[in-house]
Amino acid sequence: MLTVRRANERGHAQHGWLDSYHTFSFADYYDPRQMGFRGLRVINEDRVEPSQGFGTHGHSDMEILSYVLAGALAHKDSMGTGSTIVPGDVQRMSAGTGVRHSEFNASDRERVHFLQIWILPDRAGHAPGYEQKRFTAEEKRGRLRLVVSPDGQDGSVSMHADARLYATVLDAGVSVRHAVKPGRHAWIQVVRGSVTVMGTVLDVGDGAKTSDAGDLVLEGAGQDAAELLVFDLA
Repeated sequence: MLTVRRANERGHAQHGWLDSYHTFSFADYYDPRQMGFRGLRVINEDRVEPSQGFGTHGHSDMEILSYVLAGALAHKDSMGTGSTIVPGDVQRMSAGTGVRHSEFNASDRERVHFLQIWILPDRAGHAPGYEQKRFTAEEKRGRLRLVVSPDGQDGSVSMHADARLYATVLDAGVSVRHAVKPGRHAWIQVVRGSVTVMGTVLDVGDGAKTSDAGDLVLEGAGQDAAELLVFDLA
């Protein structure tokens, strides 16, 4: 069974400098029915105006991922890391025992559009850490490319959680399969275009979850290529 979370059902916050859609409860948006799924706690679709961003603030005991769709995101943190994240990059920051960071739009002309994703760690008290890797569109086209995993398998970014994140780009009519093993769960998030998942059409911004073991079949639908994320969760 597939349970769908439509894009227009998400929480929305408009702060002028930030336009944000919340798949799950976050900040001033609260829905007791939408508190996350398994270890997946936050999926925020953020658009930040030029030269604006999130000032220095703190986190602890959370695995935080950034997936940039357009523009450039400038990152700085209390570990001494400074980087710019662009489309194709996946960033992981382990907040662990505590870290302070800022995320700003690196451009003074264009908005940056990215997904902010939080996943609960396997335990509290990890040392803070940072990792960033690039995955080209060709690596993701027509296949599920593992981009985040607990052990850095296949060159993926590693994190302290029993979860795997796959990314794929699907042209119309092209399909991929993901086996949801017994005891595992899956969340699908569409970030561009439209896909069909087990006969259900999902459009950009839509999400869906399943806890049924078996093969998930995902197929590109529509004229433009679709891009989506698949979370495999404990």
